[in-house]
Order: sequence, then structure tokens, then C-alpha cells
Amino acid sequence: MRQKLRVAAYAVCVRDGQMLLARSPAADGTPEWVVPGGGMEHGEDPYDTVRREVEEETGYLIEVTGLLGVDSSHRVFRDGIGRAVDHHAVRFVYEGRVIGGELRNEVNGSTDLAAWQDLDAVPGLVRVGMVDIALRLWRERPATGRLADVMEEAE
Repeated sequence: MRQKLRVAAYAVCVRDGQMLLARSPAADGTPEWVVPGGGMEHGEDPYDTVRREVEEETGYLIEVTGLLGVDSSHRVFRDGIGRAVDHHAVRFVYEGRVIGGELRNEVNGSTDLAAWQDLDAVPGLVRVGMVDIALRLWRERPATGRLADVMEEAE
């Protein structure tokens, strides 16, 4: 079985009752909302990753104002040719504040649209589970940086 580790960093940016999200196509092509962020490059610090990724996906420059938590996901799935992949994702979730830049859509990247969404509307959006995890970390701010019930489901 092939093993794969993915380390990524994401930013929860909330202002005036809205959350900054990006839209990305799912494997089947369905557009779904995601938290701005993404995978670390080799040798890159997660702090630098989140700032780079938010700018790439939304056009905004952010100030990282805190670490909300770390989410870990472990699952086994089949790749495109049927081989089993043991996948482990470690995701740093930061809080960010927009300090510059202008909202724009990413060109030739993993997302195609960036937008502010009303916090009350987020549960009704087609979104990846990481959106809910990031929003809960932002709202609950657990001292451990860990949503215990999410981690128990993954174990």
C-alpha cells in the first residue's frame, strides 16, 4: 500500500459577518467552496504557506493573527487505477486579517473563484468538510487547538 503525507495551511478570514472562501472543482467537477490555503512546498514554513496560498487564491495579503488549531485526517482510499493509498493529511488552521491586495479570482490554479460569504449562509453552501472544521476552530478556539470529536471520528 502506498503511503502519502500531505501538510497544508489554511486561513480563516472573517470580517463584517462574512468569511473569505475560494471555489474549487471536486473530483467529479462539482464546484465546492474551500478555505483559502493549500499544500506546503518542501522546506516552507506553514506560516509562509498560508500567506502565499491566500494571496494566490484570493489576491489578498493577510496578516496571520493566530494559530487556531491543527487538524489531522487519516484514511485509506483507492487511487484512479484502483491501488490502495494510505493518506494522512495534517492541516494548520490560522486566523488571518486582510491587510492589502484586492479580491480577485485565481488564474490557472486550483480554484476559480474567491468571494466573501455570509457566515449564516456557509452551512447551505456546497463545501468541503474542512470549511466546517476551520469555522468551528475559529468559533470555539479550543485551548488544545484540537476539535476532540472530529479527531475521534478520524481514529
